[in-house]
Parts: sequence; structure tokens; C-alpha cells
Amino acid sequence: MKEIETGIWFFGEDGIFDQNLEIQGYSSTLTNSIHPLKQNSCGVTSMAPFLEKFFPEVYKKEMEDTGTNQYCKFDSQILQLFTSSLYLAALGASVVAAPLTKKYGRRITMMMAGFIFLIGAGLTGGAVHLLMLIGGRILLGVGVGFANQSVPLYLSEMAPYNYRGMFNILFQLMITIGILCANVINYLTAEISGGWGWRVSLGLAGVPALIILVASFFLSDTPNSLVERGMEDEAKTLLKRIRGVDDVEAEFDDMIQARNEARLVKHPWRNLMRRRCYRPQLAMSILIPFFQQFTGINAIMFYAPVLFKTLGFGGSASLMSAIITGAVNMFATGVSIYGSDRWGRRSLFLEGGIQMLIFQLTQSFHQTGCDSSLNRLKFGITGNVTEIPTSFASVVVTCICIYVAGFAWSWGPLGWLYPSEIFPLEIRSAAQSVTVAVNMLATFVVGQFFLSMLCAMKYGLFIFFAFFVVVMTVFCYFFMPETKNIPIEEMTQVWRSHWFWKRFMNDPNDPVNLVIGMSRFDDKA
Repeated sequence: MKEIETGIWFFGEDGIFDQNLEIQGYSSTLTNSIHPLKQNSCGVTSMAPFLEKFFPEVYKKEMEDTGTNQYCKFDSQILQLFTSSLYLAALGASVVAAPLTKKYGRRITMMMAGFIFLIGAGLTGGAVHLLMLIGGRILLGVGVGFANQSVPLYLSEMAPYNYRGMFNILFQLMITIGILCANVINYLTAEISGGWGWRVSLGLAGVPALIILVASFFLSDTPNSLVERGMEDEAKTLLKRIRGVDDVEAEFDDMIQARNEARLVKHPWRNLMRRRCYRPQLAMSILIPFFQQFTGINAIMFYAPVLFKTLGFGGSASLMSAIITGAVNMFATGVSIYGSDRWGRRSLFLEGGIQMLIFQLTQSFHQTGCDSSLNRLKFGITGNVTEIPTSFASVVVTCICIYVAGFAWSWGPLGWLYPSEIFPLEIRSAAQSVTVAVNMLATFVVGQFFLSMLCAMKYGLFIFFAFFVVVMTVFCYFFMPETKNIPIEEMTQVWRSHWFWKRFMNDPNDPVNLVIGMSRFDDKA
């Protein structure tokens, strides 16, 4: 029976501790600690002292507005810019990080991420004016961009293929744990008298940044990266150590062959965009992160305190509701850790999409106006409400929690796992940059316009996101092949056997064909 504890200790089939997997679990725990506490920056937007200092117009609107339009009370482009600026910075940073990751390795890029994130946390925690606050937020985004570029690649390359899904999903699990910690911190610091609790909340983001910075000095780079940079002997020694066996010839030969293929590609960015044989990977690197963000999950998680406050909960109640959703997010991710290598990626993608769709529509219907007796309006079209019944609040929290659970064991972790394991070595860094850039761009768009869309579209915003959930679930069913238990060096064969993507895999200039001497493909199957 396989068991895992805290993302670090792993026991194999025979119950004996497996040291090679400890290394990967340890690295996934530490390298992903950088991501989650950026959530603190979003939780503080529901704290009155923070709003009063940096966003006085929003604060004045909330305090003095005697109306009860719940949809529009936090509509502010500047407030949204504070949240979304991180993701715009991460977008640019991911492009810069791609050549650095390829030239200097995954570990150095993670180290840089921790250092930059640490500076950003200090600026936001000590901010005295809006420019300093947003400047720190931008540095946080650069750190996130560097980490998102390097960490998924690191985990995919370090993990044995039959446990690759589990270790990559630890990436998402650490994020969910951090989100929960951030929500708890926001809840506690909001109670600090004197109005400086928000500084503690933002400043504590420096703790995980310091952890990843220090931990990076003790992590080894990946065998794939060492081979790519011409250090074959070091790579083979490392491969024996992390696999725990001396016979690694087959896997090492696959790495050498992948490196030889990669060297045939002189311009990975240009080849990724132009060559037909990379069309499946390019499509996935764009569509998967786009769909992941347009489920609406970041709108829910990042603005959870504000959203619940908008839905009529009190200030402390809104933060507590965010803690509840954060806990659901964390525990549901465990389902994906258990199931991704057993049930497969596609089944989790499909089930999660259907579950999210059902409860998004349920939430939208409940928002339109009717309670269980179908005779009393809640928010409806106008957003005017003077009292939020307990039954309505319970339905809102329940729907959002089930929706979050569906995301947490499907598109949340698998949206990072699936792209990171399908790219051949010759385009891996470039393609991962595309994935991160699209993810950050989509997150920026959602973060920048969510509150304005909520004001304009009202309950229709949930229908808006439900539409994309339908599209992505259909896309998954027809166009996403299963990748579980397939070695990362052999992933190209998945596309060659797929009913749709195989039409793009007959390029005679495909590096795989040039290396193995293939002159033709079977176009009849």
C-alpha cells in the first residue's frame, strides 16, 4: 500500500522507506512554498485600515454608501490593479526565465525566484504609499513567474514516471496549504488593534520566500538539465542516487537521445510556433492554462473575502468563509494526489468539469432571486438587499465549496501537471514559458476585471464562467489523450496515436525522425 505524509515521506510497495522519492517530495514541498502567501495580498483588500490608507475611495464608498447594491460596492480599477499587477509581472518574468532555466538549470531559477519574492514581500509589508505597494506586488509577480517556470519542470524531470503525477500535484497541494494559511493569517491579523494587521499579513509572505531561497542551496539540479548542459557523468550519478538503483542505463539513454533531438533544434521558440510536429504541445500550452483560469477559480479564491462580504457576510464572517473554502481546496487536492496516477488525468479533468458546471449554475440560479420557498428575492438584477438569511448564506458557501473541490482535484493541479509532462526536451523551456505566460495573462484579465464584471453582469458572471467550463470539458473529452504512466521521454508517441493530433506528426523534419532514422509514418491508422 502506498502512503504519503506531509509531501516528504514516502513508503513503497514493500513498506520500506524510499530515499529517492524523499528528495523529490522535499523539493516539491519547499519549492512551492513561494506561491501561496501571495493570497495574503488579496485578503487584506477586505480590511478597513488597508482600504482607508491605499484605496480611500473604495473605503469611503463602503462606509458611507447607505445603499445596498451588493454587486458594485468594491468596483475599483485601482483596487483590481493591485491584485492583478502580480500576474502581469509574472507573465513577463516567465518569458525571461525560460532561457535562464535552460542555460543555468532549474535550481538556479528557483533560487532567483525566492530572492526576488523576498524583496517584494518586504516592500508590500512596509509600504507607505500606493506606488511602493504596487511596486512590491510587481516584484512578487516576478518571483512567481520564475517559480512557475522552473518548479513544474523540476518535479516532472525528477520524479519516476509512475509517480510523476503525485509529485507534480504536490506543487498544487503546497499552494492550497499556503492559501489556507494565508486566509487564517488574514483572519487573525484583521483583529489586531491599531490598524497595522495588514502589514503583518503582507510581510509574512517573506517567510516562504526565505525558505525556498535557503532550500535551493541544498537541492540538486535535475538529471535532464545536467545532460542538456553537457554534464553527463554528473547526471548519471545523480540519476542513480534519486532512483536508488545502479541500473539506470535505459532511462539515461532516453535522456541522451532526448538531448540529441534537442540539439537539432536551434531555435526552440520559432520551431514551437511554426513546426507542425509541435502543434499538439503548442495547443495544450495555450488552451489548458487559459481554461484553468476561466473556470473562475482565481476570481473565487483571490477575492473570496471581498466576494463573501459582497454577498452580505460581515467582515470577520467573510474571512472565516474564505478559510472554509481554503480548507476544502487543500483537502480536495489530496484526491488528485491519490488518483492522478491511478485513475488517469482525463477522468479527473472530466469529472471536475462536470462538478464545477453543476454548482456554478446552482449558484447562479440561487443568486437570481429565489430561496427554497421560491417567493423572496435575494440579489436578483439590482443587487439590492437589506438582509441575508442564514439559509441563503449556507447555500452560497456550500455551492462555492463544492465548486472549489471540483477544481482542486482536477483543473487545479492537473492544469500544471499535464503541460509540464508533454513537452519534448528541445522545446520544454520555451513551451513551459508559453504555459506560464498564458496562465498569468488569463489570471491578470480575470483579476483586473472581475469586480467590474460582477458589478455589470451580476449573477450572470457565474453563467459566463460556466460557459467556459462547458467548452473546456468538451475539449478535454475529444482532444486530450491520457498521459499517466508514460515516460516523459516517450510522450511523443501519445500524439502519434491520437485520432486528431496524429495528422500533425508526419513532419519529415521532426527531430524524433531525424534521430531514430524514420523515413515515414503510418498515416492509415
